Amino acid sequence: MSGDKNPSSFTIGNTAQEKGLDYVPECYVVSSSKSSSSGTEKARIPTIDMSRLRMNGNKRSIAIEELGEACRHGGFFQVVNHGISQSILDEALAMAFGFFDLPSEKKLKFKSNDVYNPVRYGTSLKDGADKVQFWRVFLKHYAHPLDAWTPKPSSIQVGYQLCIWEKMGKYCAQVRNLALELMGMIIESLGISPNRLTPKMDRGMQVMAVNCYPPCPKPEMALGLPPHSDYTCLTIILQSSTGLEILDTDDGNWKMVPELRGALQVHIGDHFEVMSNGVYKSVVHRATLNNEKTRVSIASLHSLGMDDKMETANELIDEQNLKRYKESSFRDFLDFLANNDIADGKHFIDTLKI
Repeated sequence: MSGDKNPSSFTIGNTAQEKGLDYVPECYVVSSSKSSSSGTEKARIPTIDMSRLRMNGNKRSIAIEELGEACRHGGFFQVVNHGISQSILDEALAMAFGFFDLPSEKKLKFKSNDVYNPVRYGTSLKDGADKVQFWRVFLKHYAHPLDAWTPKPSSIQVGYQLCIWEKMGKYCAQVRNLALELMGMIIESLGISPNRLTPKMDRGMQVMAVNCYPPCPKPEMALGLPPHSDYTCLTIILQSSTGLEILDTDDGNWKMVPELRGALQVHIGDHFEVMSNGVYKSVVHRATLNNEKTRVSIASLHSLGMDDKMETANELIDEQNLKRYKESSFRDFLDFLANNDIADGKHFIDTLKI
């Protein structure tokens, strides 16, 4: 066993989390300053009621102001009355659990360490290349238009009718509509006409990151994902149980996102920080672990098109507020991800600051 405990890395299909090892190998251990805390304080998260944002007149104006405050102070909020039924949320999570419960040989049909691959199964961040590995497995796939990226059923069903794309597709489509609606409202909250970006957002990218965090024997020693911000305009998260933590910029402490059944978690990404000239900040977050049960999260990441550049809105630049960010695209982020290790604390947004 001793020779098995300290390999420098594990590869897809043979990782500690996939094998369910009862110890944490050294290559998974994060420094004590970066590890999760068992007594993490719960974050105080604003709740945004979409029904109020869909009203007319003064009530809507007040709701837009509240949305802007949530984006300005923390950049993270939960939405309720969003219009996606609980049955569709539950079905999406069930399909995610179903995929990760498949035998390895079926999941490994999607194995890829290529960050440019539109459909890929993997673990950690970049298997075999990470200095520190992370206790997760994931399926990432582009989701708009969904049929352009859906694998043919015959290539993945062997004794098991895998309908994750069919049933998850309902959630993908509805959460994208919600994201487009929210992005328009967030732009409006900055005092900018939503029409300014509507065409680019309509043809923009949607990437589904379906993450699985198996039980970890020593959750205080490892992480599911390291601290990072998303490259997106907006990310919407559905999770089966608590485990997502956000960094409170007021006191520098990690706070656990509380569970609110039926709610979806929303956070601002790097590209909205760029567009707002730093008025809205992208949220630094991480995935923690537990030793009792598997946690699944489904992140729907929304950005402009692959090569469409996000730039700072001219309306937010003047002599007192100079331009603070360079423009960038989704492809620029993929290039960054391919050539950097975010576990080292390198963040895409830092490369954009002027």
